[in-house]
Amino acid sequence: MKTPENAPFRFASLSEAHRFFGLPAPLHPLISLVRGVHAPAAPVGAPQAHVLSFYKISYRPKLSSKLKYGQGYYDFEEGGLLFAAPNQVIGGTEEREEEACGHYTLLIHPDFLAGSPLAKKIRHYGFFSYSAHEALHVSEQEKELLLALLKTMEAELASRLDEFSQAVVIAQLELLLTYANRFYKRQFLTRQAVNSELLQRLEETLADCFTRENLLNQGIPTVQHLAQCLHVSPSYLSDMLRTLTGQSAQQHIHDQLITLAKEQLTTTSLSVSEVAYTLGFEHSQSFSRFFKSKTSLSPLAFRQSFQHN
Repeated sequence: MKTPENAPFRFASLSEAHRFFGLPAPLHPLISLVRGVHAPAAPVGAPQAHVLSFYKISYRPKLSSKLKYGQGYYDFEEGGLLFAAPNQVIGGTEEREEEACGHYTLLIHPDFLAGSPLAKKIRHYGFFSYSAHEALHVSEQEKELLLALLKTMEAELASRLDEFSQAVVIAQLELLLTYANRFYKRQFLTRQAVNSELLQRLEETLADCFTRENLLNQGIPTVQHLAQCLHVSPSYLSDMLRTLTGQSAQQHIHDQLITLAKEQLTTTSLSVSEVAYTLGFEHSQSFSRFFKSKTSLSPLAFRQSFQHN
């Protein structure tokens, strides 16, 4: 099958990425750390968007995604980190700056982590699927700490490799990701005014989704749909909610659905099947299983217990 003309270009290896950016061959086939800004060396007409087969962590001293709220800026001005996971499209609809390597860019092929606990753990860091405008902004102190870890990895990769090299680099990488996770939690909290506005828009969007007409026509809203309406990535929405409310976006949707179901069961004479239908469930059995998993009671048992009180 012929590849579409504007389809993203896929980098299958680190060597391909280095050639694209006009860099020397990587010292290690599965991991490299590039220092300095490097624009693409691709010919004119090459697709702007590209897909990596490896993880990418890029530090930029200045981020164009600094967030303004009202008359003030709520993020630090010391730059920050951008993350990308394998098979994620980069560039194209993102800002042009995202097509270059940052001042520090770490590329890690999943095979480099094979056999280590981090190979599985790294897939659970939601920030690898955040959008470019959801970058991690850091303070001066946080910046120095993260850069120290990157420099340690750079020195290790530049030295003569031995049986301990991989373990040392993976340990530094895991520490960097742990700090990034911590700093993102801080970022969610320091953006309280912005996130409060986002939460309000989320409630308004959910209320619209949960109208009888929309539930019948569109079904139960998904996290992806809510994120699209709010112009954020699904992972960012869930992580932000989990930090501020203790619940993920999926749990938030389910809570709203259960509240609406209880209201229908206690204030109407609709049958359980009819309630299930009005809430967007195709099968009443699915609704009954969902309701019982959240309340420990079947819909009928809940209605009866309410009537007996």
